[in-house]
Amino acid sequence: MDASHEALVNREPAVAGQFYPGNPAALKGELQRLFSDVEAKPLKGNTLAVISPHAGYVYSGAVAAAAFMEIDAEKQYENVFIIGSSHRYAFDGASVYTRGDYKTPLGIVPVNIKLSRELMSVNSFYTDRSDVHNNEHSLEVQLPFLQYRLKKPFQIVPVVISTQEAQTCQKIAGSLLSYFTPANLFIFSTDFSHYPGYEDACRVDRLTADAILTGEPDTLVKVLDKNEHAGIPGLSTCLCGWTSVLTLLYMTWKMKDITYHLVDYKNSGDAAGMANKSRVVGYHAISIRQGNALTPAEDENNREILTTRDKNVLITLVHDAIQAKLTGAQKTRIEQDELTPGLLQNAGVFVSLYKQGKLRGCVGRFTPDKPLHELVQEMAVASAFHDHRFSPVKADEMPELKTEISILTPLKKIDSIDEIELGRHGIYMKKGYASGTYLPQVSVSTGWSKIEFLEHCASDKAGLGRNGWKDADLYTYEAIIIKEDH
Repeated sequence: MDASHEALVNREPAVAGQFYPGNPAALKGELQRLFSDVEAKPLKGNTLAVISPHAGYVYSGAVAAAAFMEIDAEKQYENVFIIGSSHRYAFDGASVYTRGDYKTPLGIVPVNIKLSRELMSVNSFYTDRSDVHNNEHSLEVQLPFLQYRLKKPFQIVPVVISTQEAQTCQKIAGSLLSYFTPANLFIFSTDFSHYPGYEDACRVDRLTADAILTGEPDTLVKVLDKNEHAGIPGLSTCLCGWTSVLTLLYMTWKMKDITYHLVDYKNSGDAAGMANKSRVVGYHAISIRQGNALTPAEDENNREILTTRDKNVLITLVHDAIQAKLTGAQKTRIEQDELTPGLLQNAGVFVSLYKQGKLRGCVGRFTPDKPLHELVQEMAVASAFHDHRFSPVKADEMPELKTEISILTPLKKIDSIDEIELGRHGIYMKKGYASGTYLPQVSVSTGWSKIEFLEHCASDKAGLGRNGWKDADLYTYEAIIIKEDH
């Protein structure tokens, strides 16, 4: 019998009472607690998709709530596509649910059965195998977050990817690309590293997230392969839903106005009562937005959120962090009531140190994985003691050191060097595992032409030779510069 004429059978909850509370009142209470612990931040641009974890709420619920807070709760979406990778079934394709709706303890979640059947009818790599969905938790655990967060009715298109082939992921991406618009929302379900120790998890998960943030499918595949062959004790996978995330990257990699944003990170070792941190699982929340993202200096109304006081505090934190490293003292901690929105925002940052007007160290990070006041201190120490071009800073140099802090906007991939505006844009280039960057102010201080800017970055920073930029992936970014008087 054709599926369109079969009696509809709702997909029942499979992990309620295990991964999350099975009682509706208890589930609502847990979701309220998780969302109340997430700091609401202003967004600019349309959130088209989020990457969210799918473990038990006690472990990954806080990170999942942070992901769903990136979604406009008042928006009416035509469809919510929920995409996860199968934990149980392997075949070269994906399954869409066409047999009924999904259920959770909070009620029925309508499935757009018509659209699911259309996807299957025009793409041979789709099936409607219900067994693929019945015990799969990666989609199910996302639904209560949607039911709690979205204020208007919505319908879902549930997709479970079962292939292990990148080419098939690319085909799936092509079939969904026309729906990747502000009218729809996409949820990509994945956990990150499985079963390394706590510190190894933090390191590997950051490398994986950095690869995702580039928006480059090939970069993600290469980084996953490198990490999983690095001999890290206990590591069984870096990204259990890698085919789902790869599908996302294939959907966005040629879109110029798409930006990836790291929202939150924790691993199971951070859960309350987790004394044993020798085997953990990592969780990232990442949002994918279209349109103008917030700059590090603006709120949603284009108002300055980095005040003069904030800038002075950041300069002081740089000096205090270096001094603390030299003396073995505790780094400066700011009282909670003194942490302004400007200091709490997440943004990439570079810290440059100067002595008598000459560079003495410069290290930074594009990944905005910590609040600005914390990341500035970390990069200050790295610039003073871990820039391989210079010897470590000594105590007697401290009175002569001056600071320059560059707070970065997200990377934007470009297709032509015509998109680079000297003095406004920094350049980041990547080819294979080689990469290099110059901050926007470098072109101003050197007086280089655009070609010279690229040639020096390729040769001096990325190690690709002067013409290496021509076949490298190129990205631009902007910077808010806080400069101590030199």
